[in-house]
Amino acid sequence: MIYNDQHALRIGNKLSCPGMTTYNAYVICTSPRSGSTLLCKLLARTGIAGKPESYFHRPSISAWCNGLGLEPDHACQEREQLAMVFRAAIAKGSLDTGMFGLRLQRHSFDFFLQKLAVLYPGLASDEERFHAAFGRTAFIYLKRDRKIEQAVSYVKAEQTGLWHKAPDGRELERLAPPSQPVFDANRIRASVDQFTAYDRDWQCWFKTENITPLCLTYELLAGNPSAALQSILSHLELDPAAADGVRPDVAKLADSVNLSWVEQFTAEQDRADILPDDNV
Repeated sequence: MIYNDQHALRIGNKLSCPGMTTYNAYVICTSPRSGSTLLCKLLARTGIAGKPESYFHRPSISAWCNGLGLEPDHACQEREQLAMVFRAAIAKGSLDTGMFGLRLQRHSFDFFLQKLAVLYPGLASDEERFHAAFGRTAFIYLKRDRKIEQAVSYVKAEQTGLWHKAPDGRELERLAPPSQPVFDANRIRASVDQFTAYDRDWQCWFKTENITPLCLTYELLAGNPSAALQSILSHLELDPAAADGVRPDVAKLADSVNLSWVEQFTAEQDRADILPDDNV
């Protein structure tokens, strides 16, 4: 088992220090533009909840290695390479807090599960494999209720290249050169469908694995970050007071463009619903 000795050490610490958390890890199960970057930064700033990031973001072992600063060893067996990757991710995502934080996006989740099964082929369920890899694991389901707003945010970020900025206006993440956003109803509609499917897939997986996650919406997180952070810390059996004074360091990107696109898309959808079908 990966980090078996470290897990044993953690358990031993809990036995000698009553009141400490019985969780070793948590996984934020989400999809793009649901507020997960904000949530990850808030959790990291508490100083007690590790450093949650997308350590397995792209469906590629080589990409996992690159993101963790590892040199892929093509001479070793896949299982050995995966063990190396998971050790590095756990160390980076835990820091010295004893709690490992991980964000998993739905679009790369199936690949992650495939590799987790390679690492732990003798276990019967995904949940068992999570616990084998990370210790006792809590699952946090973060979704965005207003799918049109989520889709608009995603399409606009794709077009402008800007994905995140700080409250002072500094760019935190840019994936393409700046460009002007252009309303694209077809792309927005496809994104609404995709994000709806991601939610459905997460819910099906939770049901299949008999997992009851802590559910959190973008709307609640954006509206009251401190309360959302406290609820997560309490769920993880950590001190919710660690949320005191923690302020968001990611700003909302939504502006008048987002609002006008949402209104335009909604109006077009409404018109389409009342127009007769020419094929009938």
